[in-house]
Amino acid sequence: MAAGMNASALCFVLLVVMAAGGASAQLSTGFYSSSCPGALGAVASVVQSAVAKEPRMGASILRLFFHDCFVQGCDGSLLLDDTASFQGEKTAMPNNGSVRGFEVIDAIKVAVENICPGVVSCADVLAIAARDSVVALGGPNWAVKVGRRDSTTASFSGANNNIPPPTSGLANLTSLFAAQGLSQKDMVALSE
Repeated sequence: MAAGMNASALCFVLLVVMAAGGASAQLSTGFYSSSCPGALGAVASVVQSAVAKEPRMGASILRLFFHDCFVQGCDGSLLLDDTASFQGEKTAMPNNGSVRGFEVIDAIKVAVENICPGVVSCADVLAIAARDSVVALGGPNWAVKVGRRDSTTASFSGANNNIPPPTSGLANLTSLFAAQGLSQKDMVALSE
C-alpha cells in the first residue's frame, strides 16, 4: 500500500472525509482538542501496533473506511451488528468475508474510551484510523476533520447496491464511483 498510495488515493480519502459530515455535524480538526485531547494519540498507537504486527492491516482499515463511506456516508454504520430492527452491513455481499480489521477498530475504541468515555464517535475513530493506517504504511499525512455522529442504523441493501462487488465490470465500477463523486482515476487509485 505504501508504494501504491498516490495523490489520487489521498484525494479520495480527503473527498470522503470532507463530504461525510453526516447528520448535521460540524466537522473540524480541533473537535476533540478540549473534550478528548489524547484521542488522536490513542488511535495512532493502536494502529501502529496493528500494522507493525501485520502490515496488510493498514490497507484493511482503509478499506473498512471506504466501505463505510459508500453506504449512508462516513457514519460508522459498517461497524454495527445485526439487531432486531435491521440487518447490518457486515454480511452484505461486498463485505461478507471480505472486509477485515474490526478487531483493530474495537481495540482503538477501548483505548479511546479508557481516556475519555463517551466522547469520541466510532465514525471518527474509523476516519482517524484510516489516515493513521496510510501514515503507518509510509503514505502521506493529513489533518482529519472530526465531529461525526454515529449512525444508529445500517443498510444491508445499501451495502449490496452501493459498494462495488468484486465481480463488477468497468461500466458498473465507473458508475458506482461516479455516484460518490469519484473519477475513474480515483477508482484506479483505490484499487491498487
